[in-house]
Amino acid sequence: MSVIAEPAPQLTLRAILLSVVLVVILAAANTYLGLFAGMTIASAIPAAVVSMGVLRLLGGGGILENNIVQTGASAGSSIASGVIFTIPALVILGYWQEFEYQWVFAIAGLGGLLGVIFSVPLRRSLIVDQGLAFPEGKAAAEVLKTGEDPGQGIKTLGIAALLGGFAKVAAASGLRLFPDTAASAAYVGKGIAYMGTNLSPALLGVGYIVGFNIGIVCLLGAVIGWNVAIPIYSSFFLDGDPALAAQVAAASAEDAAYIIWSAQVRYLGVGAMLIGGIWTLISLRKSLFSGIRSGLDATRSGSTAVIAHTEKDIPMKYIAIGLVLFTLPLLWLYQSIVHQWTASIPMTIIMIVAGFLFVSVSAYMAGLVGSSNNPVSGITISTILFAALILVLLLGRDSSIGAVAAIMIGAVVCCAACIGGDNLQDLKCGHIVGATPWKQQLMLAIGAVSSALIMAPVLNLLLHAYGIGVPTAEHPNPLLAPQANLMASVAKGIFGGQLPWTTIGIGAGIGAVIIAVDSWLKASGKKFRIPVLACAIGIYLPIELMVPIFLGGLLSHIVERFFGGAKDEEHHGKIHRKGMLFAAGLITGEALMGIFIAIPIVVTGRADVLALPGSLQFGGWLGLLLLAYIAWLLYRYATKPEPEAANS
Repeated sequence: MSVIAEPAPQLTLRAILLSVVLVVILAAANTYLGLFAGMTIASAIPAAVVSMGVLRLLGGGGILENNIVQTGASAGSSIASGVIFTIPALVILGYWQEFEYQWVFAIAGLGGLLGVIFSVPLRRSLIVDQGLAFPEGKAAAEVLKTGEDPGQGIKTLGIAALLGGFAKVAAASGLRLFPDTAASAAYVGKGIAYMGTNLSPALLGVGYIVGFNIGIVCLLGAVIGWNVAIPIYSSFFLDGDPALAAQVAAASAEDAAYIIWSAQVRYLGVGAMLIGGIWTLISLRKSLFSGIRSGLDATRSGSTAVIAHTEKDIPMKYIAIGLVLFTLPLLWLYQSIVHQWTASIPMTIIMIVAGFLFVSVSAYMAGLVGSSNNPVSGITISTILFAALILVLLLGRDSSIGAVAAIMIGAVVCCAACIGGDNLQDLKCGHIVGATPWKQQLMLAIGAVSSALIMAPVLNLLLHAYGIGVPTAEHPNPLLAPQANLMASVAKGIFGGQLPWTTIGIGAGIGAVIIAVDSWLKASGKKFRIPVLACAIGIYLPIELMVPIFLGGLLSHIVERFFGGAKDEEHHGKIHRKGMLFAAGLITGEALMGIFIAIPIVVTGRADVLALPGSLQFGGWLGLLLLAYIAWLLYRYATKPEPEAANS
């Protein structure tokens, strides 16, 4: 029986080079965004649009070549997510003073490659046999198939990126035309009333992409933390902590709210995220076993002759060889941390088992609800919690290196899980457009390694310019890195650290109530849901970050109402495509400008190196006007009629 001929070029040199360039850009942008707001965005659709435009300028590119570009490029956001959720915890814990290149590269690169390896056996089962939806993959395929005007798409991305970049350079870390936030606070009796909004267009774009439901839930969490917990604590419990009360007494209402949030209230979010991570595993137990079963079934059927190029995965013998080759360096990595074979060998085994389990879960959940709603942070919390408890038995609770070892395990698993879900989305897109799976899998591996190469320099640039996770005299308002802060808190707390366990316990109770309400909504068939991890992030982060995310989600809802509502997932993707491109441009432009601004700050050692004279610095009202204008433009672009409709 003859092999079916391949219809068109796919893994070309220009496609690989363009994909690597986009990987670097998108990885850097998502690194900044994730450290800033605790969220990253899927980048397949913007990458597909850019690819179509660039390859057209180079003489044209077929749908399969464009698919390869977006496959590799999307690895940038996946590796960025895996890294920023975990590795900054090593700086927060004080283990590193800055990000060590070889370690970051090894963790991110090996974790990403393991994610590709673990997900290969799942393709046929989840995509072909079970036919799971993989919504981002279907949306990317729709963009590639319709071949919508890439010139117009790039123009939309470019305009939005310029606006996002201008807003960033005009704000507090740049020209200081206006501050980063517009906020107001006042004492009401012994309580504190606080409300504010960040003036970041990127957060508005994030809100548009995640949608109205998630935007409401994030704001709900923030209201619980800032408008319920802080007033209650300041009114009834502050006097029980004389040291904290003394700090609050000498501060303004706004500063007092932040002091209470930092010392106590944000740990409610820690508790809610911990219970959310555990619940993620419990609620996904059927998906977990299904994913594992799918992988084993696919492995057993690997010897079946495959003829069509659309069914050719990387051969299983190479998967087995790769697993051994990539596991040995990880064993050496762990041994160089703990210097005990009795600990490093179990750590490696835990990593391999947890990696396969959680890649299966990540891939299965990406197929059901999409990568954007994939609970990778909950998976990582569970991994670090489990690894830390095992390491307590191996190393003892007083071990000085135990928390670091737990983070290292979580980092590898998190990178693998992020890539696993992303890989299956891209393979779904390829399945729809008729691509060759092994070429996509190879391109994703190239993308994972390429993004791993630049993670440490980007992280160090942001660390020295803005600070990460921990306020210092030099960086009093650092990038918050919420997930990494949480990972550090969990690991440190288990290995002899001091944490406000009472507050964490109350937060776990709040998380349990949220889970109960969400389960009731699910059982009642309601469309509105309250995912516990989204609400917990809202509690854990400052409220001003959640307000623009909510406003972006509200804008997305208004756009959907403009088109009469979404009939199904495919229709939802179509009516939001232009708005999603504009939102992605806002995010990319602001994030890249944040990185560019960091260069002169680091070189000169001055945070105000770009600041204009005080007479040219305005208040938050100017930032509010700019944010409102950008929101209006986003609405205009999102509701702009298609050219065919306009001419008919």
